[in-house]
Amino acid sequence: MTYQPGERVALEHTGDLHTLLRPGDEGTVRHYDPDQRVLEVNWDSGSCLSMLLGAGDRVRRLPAPTGVASWEQVLDAMRVAGTAAGWDAAVWWAQNLIGGRATGDVRDVARQVLAGIDDVDPPVMDGLPTVDRYVLAEDRDRYAEHAPQGAPAWEDLTARRRDQTRWAWCDGFDDAAEAEVARQCRIVLHPHSDDRDMSHLAPDRVRLGGPGVFAGDWAWTPNGDGQMRIPVGFVGILVDTWNGWAVFTCTRQVAEAIVADQQAARDRYRHQLAAEGISGQRQERMVDESMARLSFDGDVIVADETRVHDDPDAVERISPDAGGRYMVMGRAWTWLPVHPYDCDRIAGDIPDPPTAASTPGTSAEGAADA
Repeated sequence: MTYQPGERVALEHTGDLHTLLRPGDEGTVRHYDPDQRVLEVNWDSGSCLSMLLGAGDRVRRLPAPTGVASWEQVLDAMRVAGTAAGWDAAVWWAQNLIGGRATGDVRDVARQVLAGIDDVDPPVMDGLPTVDRYVLAEDRDRYAEHAPQGAPAWEDLTARRRDQTRWAWCDGFDDAAEAEVARQCRIVLHPHSDDRDMSHLAPDRVRLGGPGVFAGDWAWTPNGDGQMRIPVGFVGILVDTWNGWAVFTCTRQVAEAIVADQQAARDRYRHQLAAEGISGQRQERMVDESMARLSFDGDVIVADETRVHDDPDAVERISPDAGGRYMVMGRAWTWLPVHPYDCDRIAGDIPDPPTAASTPGTSAEGAADA
């Protein structure tokens, strides 16, 4: 049990034989030392006798009088007010740096800010919305506006309590501003404008048995702004590595997306060849020599690379495992884990961060659906 300054208590027992205090006498908590279990009380009788709770002294907490706010309620109200102000400041920050008023590469800015917040990088942290904790000029007005009904008057507060109101407001502001800036950055970076934290899917955090987003090393493509991006990433579970490349399994939904992406890549190459005046059988042969044919035959993926390798036996049939998951061209294609923020689209359900109960070497909660 703990006690807060301002709480009311009544004496039940004290071992001090010389005090004039009697059971039932009431007082106001001045300070509590939880380590020593010493409770300092301003008794209504004028006594300042401290209660040695660890030595057998006993008090009971009295309910707060109706209409009177406890000091903790006062500080909570100031934190809530600071939180609202911090959120507003972060929204304005986002508009100017990564939103409608921003210029330049907002993705790059958002990514740098997120990394800086994770690393507590001083230049980044100094650029976030903040307040000066040592400016006293606004303390009185803030308190008058946000203190709850029944709070003590500003004039009745000690210097220490006035400082506490400012620090509570500033704590709320700083925590909310940092959290909202991070959320706004995630929205900018997420392929689906989701605000969930996806740092657990960063390539350097993908572990065997855990979820990740994967793409071929060939997938990087310049977009309309000249930035190198990955058109689509595929959610899966890392099950092995092969010559330094990733081997992962995925759901039927993701496997279908991989097949569709390969077919789209073949179509793009056909159009490129057609623009060069190459058509007919020659065009199809050149496409087959450059890229494998992927297709579904029922539940089986057929990967035809006979012309890629000039080998009539280079046909692989990829069946799902007992759990219905596919290993699409594992140990054959050069897959690697990629950051979700580098993808324009993600195929598959993005797993949530692992729970505290997750252990190394086991898949994160929700990973089985990846």
